[in-house]
Amino acid sequence: MLNLNEFLPLLFLGLMGLSMLIYVVLDGYDLGVGVLMHWATPEEKDRMISAIGPFWDANETWLVLGVGILLVAFPMAQGMVLTALYLPVSVMLAGLILRGVAFDFRAKAHADHKRLWDRLFSLGSLVASLAQGFMLGMYVTGLVYTKQAVAFSAVVAVCLVAGYSLLGACWLVLKTEGELQRKAILWAKRCLKWAGLGVALISVATPLASQRVADRWFTMPEFFLMLPIPLITAVLFIATYQLLKKLPRVNDRWSWVPFISVVGIFVLAFHGLAYSMFPYLVVDKMTAWQGAASLESLKILAVGTLIVLPAILCYTAYSYYVFRGKARDLVY
Repeated sequence: MLNLNEFLPLLFLGLMGLSMLIYVVLDGYDLGVGVLMHWATPEEKDRMISAIGPFWDANETWLVLGVGILLVAFPMAQGMVLTALYLPVSVMLAGLILRGVAFDFRAKAHADHKRLWDRLFSLGSLVASLAQGFMLGMYVTGLVYTKQAVAFSAVVAVCLVAGYSLLGACWLVLKTEGELQRKAILWAKRCLKWAGLGVALISVATPLASQRVADRWFTMPEFFLMLPIPLITAVLFIATYQLLKKLPRVNDRWSWVPFISVVGIFVLAFHGLAYSMFPYLVVDKMTAWQGAASLESLKILAVGTLIVLPAILCYTAYSYYVFRGKARDLVY
């Protein structure tokens, strides 16, 4: 039986992981739509903005919650993590700010300026996605800036852009019709291969970077217990590609399946990463208990989280319920 000193750090580690997973899936698809806008016509760009417009503010709320938990619940770890990732975090914030500004200004821009804001929106989405992928690469290699780690992180950054673009393309398959939907299916098939490469790279690099992680995955009976994760992930990749080849169908049947399938891939990949890292906040350097704040601070944070978390969940669920169905013409 765990006492509060042992339980609360684990609780906030789980909540922080859950917040980051929800953020990656939800903001991942709207960042992906932003990247894909570069290859769309002006009319298609309006419809793509309409497909993410009602949701993207709610999606980014999960990033705020996850980072907030890191800052307050794990002050020791946040110093180590954010110090190592100071530059990519700054680049990510610059990308998100550029994206937000372009999103608002394109709505009121003259026709000859709208193209510029659309390009800046795509650029901001690309920069934020690349920065997040680079941080992921550095995190799994232990936050140490060696040539190999930086090169690996750069490849992961490109692969995460493909992953977000895959989510975005599948979201457009779900939310649009006609020529844009057919174009989204083509985008999704192309991005699927790069996203698969990214998942494979991280799966190989994580045990190579840490003997502890390698022992956790490749000893018996854990090997057989965790084997379904890579196997189901591979099946989802293949099944998604086969389904995309058969879309669109009459009456838009099965258009929701690729997005759900890709979300499943992200959830499984996150599960594998969390299993590799647990109970460490920083690979082989600091556990959740070592990085946690005092018990009094965690108790106060628990009360705040009990209020904030249900509010964010309800707000997110309500916005998706209200704006369900196909995206319509963009009206300001």
